[in-house]
Amino acid sequence: MKLSNRLNSMQESPIRKLVPLAEQAKKRGLEVIHMNIGQPDIKTPKAFKQAINDFDLDVIAYSFSQGEPELIRTISDYYRRYDMEYEEDEILITNGGSEALIFAIYAVADAGDEILVPEPFYTNYNGFSKPANVNVVPITTKSEEAFRLPPKEEIEKLITDKTKAILFSNPGNPTGAIYGPEELRMLAEIAKEHELYLIADEVYREFVYDGMEYVSMGNIEGVQDRVIIVDSISKRFSACGARIGSLASKNKELMASILKLCQARLCVPTLEQVGAMELYKMDPGYFTGVKEEYDKRRMIVYEGVNRIDGVMCKKPRGAFYVIVDLPVDDADDFARWMLAEFSYEGATLMVAPAAGFYATEGLGKNQIRLAYVLEEDKLKTGIAVLEKALEAYNS
Repeated sequence: MKLSNRLNSMQESPIRKLVPLAEQAKKRGLEVIHMNIGQPDIKTPKAFKQAINDFDLDVIAYSFSQGEPELIRTISDYYRRYDMEYEEDEILITNGGSEALIFAIYAVADAGDEILVPEPFYTNYNGFSKPANVNVVPITTKSEEAFRLPPKEEIEKLITDKTKAILFSNPGNPTGAIYGPEELRMLAEIAKEHELYLIADEVYREFVYDGMEYVSMGNIEGVQDRVIIVDSISKRFSACGARIGSLASKNKELMASILKLCQARLCVPTLEQVGAMELYKMDPGYFTGVKEEYDKRRMIVYEGVNRIDGVMCKKPRGAFYVIVDLPVDDADDFARWMLAEFSYEGATLMVAPAAGFYATEGLGKNQIRLAYVLEEDKLKTGIAVLEKALEAYNS
């Protein structure tokens, strides 16, 4: 039986595709250090679980398609901390940031249309666009330039009559790069001049380092009718499995149209929304300690990998990822080899080969993405395994 072109055109997840090899390694008695995926080990705040435990209605009924009104109000209050004003009909609750991204793409682009995306990018931008027959057109950024955006005129060369939006993450996954006010204003100018939407994936908003001040696309004046903000509790509150995300936009016509997609999938799970309400009500001071912990982990990885011969990475300024250039020709083969054939002191390392984060064929072949979401000792072990593995692989 023939499968659909929709599925056949989708790539495997570069983050999850090596899971079978990792499971086999564990069966052989090895400890697998998981630096391949952004699954934090920070404890989910107790307020989330307590709210669900305290839920005492006799029937767990359908929620509103747009999301629970109280959750929407708490997210609106949260945005005010960042000097952004969103009314209740300008926020929609989604099944994780993933559904928010899918809905945003469906809302602004038809089959055959194009979306500009700085590469390397979160691999699911491609995964979500392909089934909709929307083409991702890469804006190439380079590791030696710390993944900064190219000049305005270079981006404008990529725009055609099929271009509908610019989609980007800030802070960046997988790069850890941050776009400051000047870059955001440049994107705003391009969007206004070429009638494009701006889909801003800001799920790592709290995780900004080196004294940098975060600026949201929602703070840029003059483009609010075309800005769509994608958000999630997954990384912000270490609640990846809860699958609560959101979309926010001042464009009421757009949001009313996206609500039809929300209605088609009925609703987001009620209990997870109950827990999420309490997360957004937490004291903002919660993030101080969490950010400090990630900052320590960031420096362990950044300094550790740069001590390895032939390895290079620029210091990540946000989120909890870094792209690393390795002295190998094929990082995918190296990643598989580490899991299948290598160990050091009873451990091996799982990484995400970076080629899957690019749309341009051939780029990222010698790169990996590391996630610094584990406790310090595990990160140090992971870096030691990487160093020994490179020595063995290249010998």
